[in-house]
Amino acid sequence: MTINDYEVARLPSGIEGLDTVLAGGLPQRRLTLVSGTAGSGKTLCAVQFLAGGIADGSEPGVFVTFEERPAAIRRNFRSFGWDVGAWEDAGLWRFVDASPQPGDDAVVAGAFDLTSLVVRVKHAVAESGARRVALDSTGTLVDHFADPVAARRALLEISAELQEAGVTSVMTSERLDDYGPITRHGFEEFVADNVVILRNALEGEKRRRTVEVLKLRGGSHAKGEHLFTIKSDHGLIVVPREAVTLDYDVSGKRLTSGLPELDAMCCGGYYDKSLVLVTGPTGTGKSLMATHFIAGGVANDERALLLSFEESRGQLVHNAARWGHDFERMEAEGKLRIVAAAPEAAPLEDHLLRMKESIADFGPDRVAIDSLTALQRISTAKSFREYLLGLSFHIRTQALIGLVTAATDELGGSMIGGDLHVSTVSDAIVVLQYVGRGAEIARGVVVLKMRGSDHDKAMREYTVDDHGMHIGEPLALRAWTRLSEVL
Repeated sequence: MTINDYEVARLPSGIEGLDTVLAGGLPQRRLTLVSGTAGSGKTLCAVQFLAGGIADGSEPGVFVTFEERPAAIRRNFRSFGWDVGAWEDAGLWRFVDASPQPGDDAVVAGAFDLTSLVVRVKHAVAESGARRVALDSTGTLVDHFADPVAARRALLEISAELQEAGVTSVMTSERLDDYGPITRHGFEEFVADNVVILRNALEGEKRRRTVEVLKLRGGSHAKGEHLFTIKSDHGLIVVPREAVTLDYDVSGKRLTSGLPELDAMCCGGYYDKSLVLVTGPTGTGKSLMATHFIAGGVANDERALLLSFEESRGQLVHNAARWGHDFERMEAEGKLRIVAAAPEAAPLEDHLLRMKESIADFGPDRVAIDSLTALQRISTAKSFREYLLGLSFHIRTQALIGLVTAATDELGGSMIGGDLHVSTVSDAIVVLQYVGRGAEIARGVVVLKMRGSDHDKAMREYTVDDHGMHIGEPLALRAWTRLSEVL
């Protein structure tokens, strides 16, 4: 018997990507707390939990609302494609409206009676045959009690009644700070069997939406924070961090860089299942090298995917044609797919989701991303570091080879440059550099790293013309200096 044989049976959460983090879904017949600050997506999560059951298996659900009126919920979530009113008519959705009513008097402390609410919820479950229940938000319910002990006892009572009814439940709760106490009142997380935290943290001027499973009784789950996004036609979509391991294939097969001279510098080309970093200051030809990389793969009957965050598709096609590569023909033949997007058009998690969808849909043999620097502009340092590692692993396992470009901070700056942290996960590093040669400015290329292989250690001069990049002879040691040393 394996350890999984002891785990509680799971129910799909209805949220794309979340079941991967939950290692299969929400534990059945258990209560899950979803806690978050204002605007983090708590109510959306609760609604989507019920909508997922209705859409995937016609499982009826009961929504207990302590804040928003049912009419507002019906109206607010139509934009996600969920017709709550139609589900009500079909007997798949039942509301238990415990929201404040106009003219209601304030509840006297200690006088609140939970019995009628429990009866209403149990009746709705029994009458509809519901398998899922969502309670939004328990903070309002708890506010009825002056005594925290009584409030905690009330939540335990609701949890026990729902478990006895055989339903899987989600309840939401507020917190005041993304990295502070789990809930506003401080005890809801102890009542629930499972705890999921939604964050919409502000770092500098950038928002970072993440989901974290803090507790999951009776089952395993993926640790740490995972990015998520909200799309109008899908709801919450979680982008799980890759389960990064060293368990991917390696071989001695060589693949072309698209430049015969660079292949020679690498002693035969790049290894397959590798990640190549091309770095250098602006204008040195990083995008050109990515173009040669794509064209070289297509010439060898490989499928290539180009993900651009610097230039439009039209500009990429135009530039490639100038250098003798017909990207439009390659696309027409099904050998190439170009996906171009402005970095600022979406948050990092949206771009990552689109990249993975493109890789899954097109099935490329090689992938080029131009450039990582553009994506770094729109993300927090933590998000970028976490997902850079996962993305590199994803490319290695899904394609033969990947190439990414990154800019150094200044014309004569560090040869690896910046704080992208990609150098440590790269199998090969090619550096493009401006060099001063007397009163002239030249360009030099060097293979800085080639994991598992010997390589040319010399910096070689290269030129760029209408036919692309041409790599020549080594630059004599005394004939050149970094451009920063002569500026």
